[in-house]
Amino acid sequence: MIGYVICGSFCNFENSISTLEKIVKKYGDVVPVMSYNAYFTDTRFGKAADFVGRIENICKRKIVRTLEDAEPLGPKIKLDLMIVCPCTGNTLAKIANGIYDTPASLAVKAHIRTGRPLLIALATNDALGANFENISKMYVRKNIFFVPMREDDTENKPNSLVCDFSLVEKAAENALSGKQMLPLIV
Repeated sequence: MIGYVICGSFCNFENSISTLEKIVKKYGDVVPVMSYNAYFTDTRFGKAADFVGRIENICKRKIVRTLEDAEPLGPKIKLDLMIVCPCTGNTLAKIANGIYDTPASLAVKAHIRTGRPLLIALATNDALGANFENISKMYVRKNIFFVPMREDDTENKPNSLVCDFSLVEKAAENALSGKQMLPLIV
């Protein structure tokens, strides 16, 4: 069973949902988790309820969207792998610094304590700025892996990195084998 956490990088929801479809096709049973912002916020990229409906339809189960629902994802509901796709800089900072106050961060914390792999598919405008420290904190931890990423828009967003969504499946295979897919920045 795979956990799939979606955070509020709204411009990447379509990429994330396409990736989710591939993960479900490959691994079968997937538990979807959404951060509060991802679950409730309507944006210029779409209505939250539409995304929720699509995700629940793909996974054939309700989204984990509360702290109470997220807590069992480690000790009681053991996942083989958890994928955070997209992982915002905010969620990365929370996880890296031990702050577990959203369904997304608590689900990750609950999963990490099982010693099973966590795959982070980062999408943040401050990866090479304030969040660079958090990337390095997570990169050196055991059983934490990253999807290879690329600079997003060097002209207008010089600190931005976005994972290569086409590599999530392969990075998941590697994470399940205990390997970081390289190069990290493509």
